[in-house]
Amino acid sequence: MLPLLISSQIREADAYTIANEPISSVDLMERASKAFVGWFCNHFQEKKKAITVYCGTGNNGGDGLAIARMLSEHQYKNINVVVARFSDKASDDFNTNFKRLQQTGIPLKEVKPGESLPEENSPIIIDALLGTGLNKPLEGDYKRLVNYINNLKSTVVSVDVPTGFFSEGEMPADAIVLKADLVITFQQPKINFLLPDSAPYIDCWEAVNIGIDEKFVRSLNSSYQAVEEKDIRGLLKPRHRFSNKGTYGHALIIAGKEETMGAALLSAAACAYAGAGLTTACVPKSGLTALNTYMPELMAVIRSGGEVPAIEWDKFSSIGIGPGLGKQDDAMGLLADVLANYEKPIVVDADALNLLAANKELWAELPENSILTPHMKEFDRLFGEHGNWWSRIQTGLEKAREHNIYILLKNDYTITITPQGMVYFNTTSNPAMATGGMGDVLTGIITSLLAQKYTPEEACIIGAYIHGKAGDELSRPNRLNVVMPAQLAARLPATMAKLMA
Repeated sequence: MLPLLISSQIREADAYTIANEPISSVDLMERASKAFVGWFCNHFQEKKKAITVYCGTGNNGGDGLAIARMLSEHQYKNINVVVARFSDKASDDFNTNFKRLQQTGIPLKEVKPGESLPEENSPIIIDALLGTGLNKPLEGDYKRLVNYINNLKSTVVSVDVPTGFFSEGEMPADAIVLKADLVITFQQPKINFLLPDSAPYIDCWEAVNIGIDEKFVRSLNSSYQAVEEKDIRGLLKPRHRFSNKGTYGHALIIAGKEETMGAALLSAAACAYAGAGLTTACVPKSGLTALNTYMPELMAVIRSGGEVPAIEWDKFSSIGIGPGLGKQDDAMGLLADVLANYEKPIVVDADALNLLAANKELWAELPENSILTPHMKEFDRLFGEHGNWWSRIQTGLEKAREHNIYILLKNDYTITITPQGMVYFNTTSNPAMATGGMGDVLTGIITSLLAQKYTPEEACIIGAYIHGKAGDELSRPNRLNVVMPAQLAARLPATMAKLMA
């Protein structure tokens, strides 16, 4: 796992690296600036274009001054620097790099409080004004400067963090932030980069390694972690000789009604493709022909006339409930029956989540270590309205602990929240997967993994990863604009085989 640090931990890790490598703080700044410039040069190769570097007077500004000097050394012909002297304070490393810059002949302007802003015509702007640690909205001269730059048509590349952006914590809805086309950030992404609240301010980001002591970073035991491919390779269990269908469990998918059988088919198929030894779908009688035609490997428990069928609960290793189930009385009866008779963790999705939200008395029956898989609106129905994603994570941590459940909160970087207080961000998936039915596939995958005796935490982490990875494998090499859920489900065996190779 890649630890994701809050601002105070980033400063702590910097200080530890400086003290124990050892390296001076200004030399660590030099190394970070070199890493930035290396990535920048590979992607912005036109060296005659004008570039203006906007610098504050703290360490982020010091990075900017060093970056300007290095770009000039790399033969970029038209570098300009603007220093925002909006404070009497300046960091020691900023002052060191300011003196170094003055020796280069690079054009330098300083702007002081209340002064007119210089006319800006550069097509590329590098933002090194404030960096991490901001915990209040911009105001005064910084706000004026950021609004000015935002109204230009320049490409903006931010150093570490866009000015005005909070690395973690709640972003005010009306925050003034310098909108970045690209952020080149140091060591690891900031937590808020991975939340949808960042979308209006950051088009894309790239993390560059600056040599922070990784062993110390891991010792900080951050509650926030990004899942890496090596983690999934270590968790997946290859199939062995002399195993049989019983080795890999029997999963039950309770889903679908007459009008929404597609959700049941997708979820059950994904469950089988992800490796459950046996998969049974509990579907309405009208859907049996569709089930048999779609995937003859699936078995069925038939629901008829709105009655709850008699089910031998003990024969199932795992249960997923909700996709396309509806919210009528029979759906409520099915959910209540599961909760009353099944003691192992279950996967609760879609309409089953909405039933939980509307019938709070059901919470007491929810088996420990069950997995809830809401998207944003379903999450808010369950736990109340939220103004931003950071507050959803904090509520998720509270509710996961209170009910001893796992919450898989779906978005670009799907978030697994555990009752032990951990938050795992998935790092696979792409916009081509934004298609109805993808959530049904994910429910089937997680139910399948539970049947195969993965822990609920492993099922969430692996399930989200291989779901996104299969989508990536379908989309990126073929430049597909849309990946269909049925395609993705069928891709799962190949994706998992590659990861276990």
